[in-house]
Amino acid sequence: MTAAHTEHAGHTHAHGEGCGHVAVPHGDHVDYVHEGHLHRAHDGHYDECEADAHVPHQGHEHAHGEGCGHVAVPHGDHVDYLHDGHRHAVHGDHYDDH
Repeated sequence: MTAAHTEHAGHTHAHGEGCGHVAVPHGDHVDYVHEGHLHRAHDGHYDECEADAHVPHQGHEHAHGEGCGHVAVPHGDHVDYLHDGHRHAVHGDHYDDH
Protein backbone atom coordinates (compact mmCIF):
# COMPACT_ATOMS: atom_id res chain seq x y z
CA MET A 1 0.00 0.00 0.00
CA THR A 2 1.24 3.48 -0.72
CA ALA A 3 0.52 6.73 1.02
CA ALA A 4 0.03 10.19 -0.37
CA HIS A 5 2.87 12.63 0.32
CA THR A 6 1.12 15.51 2.07
CA GLU A 7 3.45 17.59 4.22
CA HIS A 8 2.19 18.73 7.62
CA ALA A 9 3.37 22.36 7.45
CA GLY A 10 4.50 24.16 10.61
CA HIS A 11 4.97 21.00 12.65
CA THR A 12 7.59 21.85 15.28
CA HIS A 13 7.19 18.87 17.64
CA ALA A 14 9.80 16.12 17.24
CA HIS A 15 8.19 12.68 17.41
CA GLY A 16 10.12 9.75 18.84
CA GLU A 17 10.36 7.39 21.77
CA GLY A 18 8.89 9.06 24.86
CA CYS A 19 7.41 12.05 22.98
CA GLY A 20 3.98 11.44 24.51
CA HIS A 21 2.14 10.37 21.35
CA VAL A 22 0.99 6.86 20.45
CA ALA A 23 3.52 5.16 18.15
CA VAL A 24 2.02 3.04 15.38
CA PRO A 25 4.42 0.67 13.60
CA HIS A 26 3.67 0.90 9.89
CA GLY A 27 5.75 -1.18 7.48
CA ASP A 28 9.30 0.19 7.45
CA HIS A 29 8.58 3.23 9.67
CA VAL A 30 6.58 4.45 12.67
CA ASP A 31 3.62 6.82 12.51
CA TYR A 32 2.65 8.98 15.50
CA VAL A 33 -0.92 9.87 16.46
CA HIS A 34 -1.05 13.65 16.85
CA GLU A 35 -4.15 15.87 16.93
CA GLY A 36 -6.40 13.16 15.48
CA HIS A 37 -4.21 12.20 12.56
CA LEU A 38 -0.97 10.36 11.88
CA HIS A 39 2.45 11.86 11.24
CA ARG A 40 5.44 10.23 9.58
CA ALA A 41 8.96 11.68 9.59
CA HIS A 42 10.17 12.33 6.03
CA ASP A 43 13.23 14.28 4.81
CA GLY A 44 13.32 16.82 7.67
CA HIS A 45 9.56 17.35 7.94
CA TYR A 46 6.44 15.36 8.84
CA ASP A 47 3.91 13.99 6.37
CA GLU A 48 0.27 13.25 7.02
CA CYS A 49 0.21 9.47 6.73
CA GLU A 50 -2.91 8.65 4.77
CA ALA A 51 -3.69 5.80 2.42
CA ASP A 52 -4.25 6.93 -1.14
CA ALA A 53 -6.47 3.98 -2.08
CA HIS A 54 -9.33 1.92 -0.68
CA VAL A 55 -7.76 -1.32 0.56
CA PRO A 56 -10.23 -3.75 2.15
CA HIS A 57 -8.81 -6.19 4.68
CA GLN A 58 -9.96 -9.56 3.38
CA GLY A 59 -11.07 -12.35 5.69
CA HIS A 60 -11.21 -10.27 8.87
CA GLU A 61 -13.48 -12.14 11.31
CA HIS A 62 -12.77 -10.08 14.47
CA ALA A 63 -15.13 -7.23 15.39
CA HIS A 64 -13.27 -4.16 16.66
CA GLY A 65 -14.76 -1.89 19.28
CA GLU A 66 -14.53 -0.88 22.92
CA GLY A 67 -12.93 -3.70 24.92
CA CYS A 68 -11.88 -5.75 21.87
CA GLY A 69 -8.28 -5.92 23.09
CA HIS A 70 -6.70 -3.81 20.34
CA VAL A 71 -5.32 -0.28 20.71
CA ALA A 72 -7.82 2.33 19.52
CA VAL A 73 -6.29 5.16 17.48
CA PRO A 74 -8.43 8.30 16.95
CA HIS A 75 -8.13 9.18 13.27
CA GLY A 76 -10.07 12.15 11.93
CA ASP A 77 -13.78 11.34 12.10
CA HIS A 78 -13.38 7.67 13.08
CA VAL A 79 -11.27 5.27 15.15
CA ASP A 80 -8.72 2.83 13.73
CA TYR A 81 -7.63 -0.27 15.63
CA LEU A 82 -4.07 -1.63 15.67
CA HIS A 83 -4.21 -5.28 14.64
CA ASP A 84 -1.41 -7.52 13.37
CA GLY A 85 0.90 -4.59 12.61
CA HIS A 86 -1.54 -2.39 10.76
CA ARG A 87 -4.58 -0.20 11.32
CA HIS A 88 -8.10 -1.35 10.65
CA ALA A 89 -10.96 1.07 10.07
CA VAL A 90 -14.63 0.12 9.81
CA HIS A 91 -15.94 0.77 6.30
CA GLY A 92 -19.47 -0.41 5.59
CA ASP A 93 -19.59 -4.16 6.15
CA HIS A 94 -15.81 -4.70 6.20
CA TYR A 95 -12.53 -3.25 7.54
CA ASP A 96 -10.07 -1.22 5.52
CA ASP A 97 -6.36 -1.75 5.89
CA HIS A 98 -4.64 1.59 6.52
